[in-house]
Amino acid sequence: MNDDQLLRYSRHILLDEIGIEGQERILASHVLVIGAGGLGCPAALYLGSAGVGKITLVDHDTVDMTNLQRQIAHTLERVGTPKVDSVRTAVHAINPDVQFHGLQQRATKELLDELVPQASVVLDCTDNYQTRHLINAACVRHKTPLIEGAAIRLDGQLMVIDPREPDAPCYACIFPPDAQFQEVQCSTMGVFAPIVGLIGTMQAAEALKLIAGFGKPSSGQLQMLDARTMEWSRIRATHNPDCPVCLNNL
Repeated sequence: MNDDQLLRYSRHILLDEIGIEGQERILASHVLVIGAGGLGCPAALYLGSAGVGKITLVDHDTVDMTNLQRQIAHTLERVGTPKVDSVRTAVHAINPDVQFHGLQQRATKELLDELVPQASVVLDCTDNYQTRHLINAACVRHKTPLIEGAAIRLDGQLMVIDPREPDAPCYACIFPPDAQFQEVQCSTMGVFAPIVGLIGTMQAAEALKLIAGFGKPSSGQLQMLDARTMEWSRIRATHNPDCPVCLNNL
């Protein structure tokens, strides 16, 4: 690290859990973020400010006026611009040293198979059930840690999936890919603005813990936040021996 970096990241370096070595691991890391909405915005901002060396962000959408209630990286002046470009501008305003690669497209299986093996960790910041399963399957295939986040109404969810661990549950172990249910989206159901910030920030925190190598990742459990009472509940998740995603990637 140079003198500017030692100053910029001094509050991390002062932490025994991170120090010089942990910050250097963060600087050398590459995080793949899928989704530049309510979860992806705070996650990308904190990853960039913390010094993640490279961030790849995938999102097909453009900034809309309705996004501004909760998607804190976007501004009124950037309505109509690609979300990936808006987040790049916001991250570089904080930390211009971050290598930021934005892809304005949907996350397909082919794209994920290209990007996931390059990443230190993947953050799923999407709101689409099918896309979540595509991301989970790609991370299981390539043995790349995945931080799942979700938020709707006043409820949030967080789950750390680490396919490098033996018998670790994946997303499909808990939520079967062929499950039939009605997709709920904030455009029709609403979402409490701070809940996406809470979950997105925690996704960034779990990613940085994995990268720097400290603490205890919350893998193997589904964490749920009720913003009405600000209470967390946890469900211990176990590997499903009949999980089709895990079976296909033995």
